[in-house]
Amino acid sequence: MTEGYVNQLEPAGLIAAFAMHPPEGFDVRIAENGLPLFTTQFDLLTTVDPALRQRLARWPGYPGWRKWLTLETCFIGATTSEYACLPRQQDPAALLHWIETHCGDRHPLTIIKDLPVASPLLSADDNDYSRRLIDAAEARGYISVEGQALAVVPIDFTSTDEFLARMSRSRRRNLRRKLRSRDALRVEVIPCGDDRLANAGWRAQLYQFYLSVWQQSEVHFDLLSAGFFDHLLLDKHSAGKLFCYWHGERLVGFNLCYQYQGRLVDKYIGFDYSLALKFNLYFVSWFVNLEYAIEQGLQEYVAGWTDPEVKASLGASFTFTRHLVRVRNPIIRGAVRYFRHYLESDNKWAGSPPT
Repeated sequence: MTEGYVNQLEPAGLIAAFAMHPPEGFDVRIAENGLPLFTTQFDLLTTVDPALRQRLARWPGYPGWRKWLTLETCFIGATTSEYACLPRQQDPAALLHWIETHCGDRHPLTIIKDLPVASPLLSADDNDYSRRLIDAAEARGYISVEGQALAVVPIDFTSTDEFLARMSRSRRRNLRRKLRSRDALRVEVIPCGDDRLANAGWRAQLYQFYLSVWQQSEVHFDLLSAGFFDHLLLDKHSAGKLFCYWHGERLVGFNLCYQYQGRLVDKYIGFDYSLALKFNLYFVSWFVNLEYAIEQGLQEYVAGWTDPEVKASLGASFTFTRHLVRVRNPIIRGAVRYFRHYLESDNKWAGSPPT
């Protein structure tokens, strides 16, 4: 796997691991042109607001027509990259032709996922490529759907005290109270591939912590495997950093980040919830990551897609994506066009974060 995708924010090894250890129910491959893609049974209501899903369940005939909303879908991209990583050698028109020939004509639904829209994290050339691809796809009848909000903190401060000073007094006081929990924790940053991670039992514990977080999530899509995590944790060439939080000799939680191209990219977390909530680990880890980014002279902390409301309160700004959807069945295509705005759950985070 070589570096050099359009829209790449993390080491290409994460895409290689995704192909080698697919999530449950995914058929993943890297095409001959370098394009990552996967097929799976996809529920169109996956990202719909839970309240809307409950209302739909009360519609007449729901058990009968509900099954028609789960379709075999070909996704262009990978769930292990922040953006759709695309081969540089193909112009947008040629790429769309390839996708339609190899995916769109074979599957009821094709989705080019997580295309950046004027991302501050990318070069002008990469943003221009995505803009041209979106324009060309819409001209060919693809449905453009707004994606999730990617949280970003530019490291334009020299300390977390300076960062906190930008917030309101009440917010600052609330966070300082939560951050007192850090005094009871020991923080350790372990590079992936370290000898300690050769312990299979410890890797299994880390995976169980990941499962705890996945199981309590509102959206269940890609269940990553233990083999996938083993691959990442044992890869000493990946620039992965495992942030571990200990209370005495007991592991409270972790997050796995990648230091890549001047950024800290936060990828995966795992908690022992019986302790993580007690020690406000979500908030503590946020500030530990910011401190690490400052110490390393990094430009941004890329904090992922989930929990935008909480991340906004922690000072994140947001950049958006678009998904390009090609539906083969004209009836379902009309339904997706009509309901597409109900799938755009994160658009309220486009503005400045609250204080």
